Amino acid sequence: MIITLIRTVILYVFLIVAVRLMGRRQVGELQPGELVVTILLSQIASQPICDTDIPLVYSLVPFLILVALELFMSVFSMKSIKFRELYQGSALVLIRDGVLDQKQVKRLRFTMDDVMEALRQKDVFDISDVQYAIAETDGTLSVLLKPQKRNVTNEDMRVQAPDAALPCIIISDGRVIEKNFADCNMDYKKLEKALANAHTRAENIMLMTADKSGNTYIIEKEEEGQ
Repeated sequence: MIITLIRTVILYVFLIVAVRLMGRRQVGELQPGELVVTILLSQIASQPICDTDIPLVYSLVPFLILVALELFMSVFSMKSIKFRELYQGSALVLIRDGVLDQKQVKRLRFTMDDVMEALRQKDVFDISDVQYAIAETDGTLSVLLKPQKRNVTNEDMRVQAPDAALPCIIISDGRVIEKNFADCNMDYKKLEKALANAHTRAENIMLMTADKSGNTYIIEKEEEGQ
């Protein structure tokens, strides 16, 4: 039992490191090579956990080889456009000026249900409203509406909108996150003033955010029993 526990912890750490090295894509956004490596890593990790007769090194060596191979392929893809297109594929235009390119749809083996579902996920229900719809290499669909169907922007109306300041977390579960101070123009003096205005203390706060404009938002912890 102890051996299984130790093996599981070691393989867990190796998997975390491997995934971090390969990047931060979501599962649905993985390129073909990344998806294959992810599946292989999960299979390799499961075998020595279930069967303690398999030496752990038999899993760690393939781990290192697969991660190194994926990193090499990624770097080589950055250097060579032709290899990148071969390895990852290329984006394809499925809809152009409201007209469906049936050849590209058949090439991707999409059904019309697939296309319409992907459009609905972009809040588009009519193909004729689409100027361009592009099938990306990760399987997602990027959609650009025709000019008359797009939402009006401040630029269109010639309106100068104020810059939206990005809130950052200052206190999380009673702990002050000092590393975020620089991002939101915060210091301990301003923090103490904000807490005094809210008649509370840091340890009583579940969440506090602030932005560079000086706006703060505080959620206090609920008392036990509420």
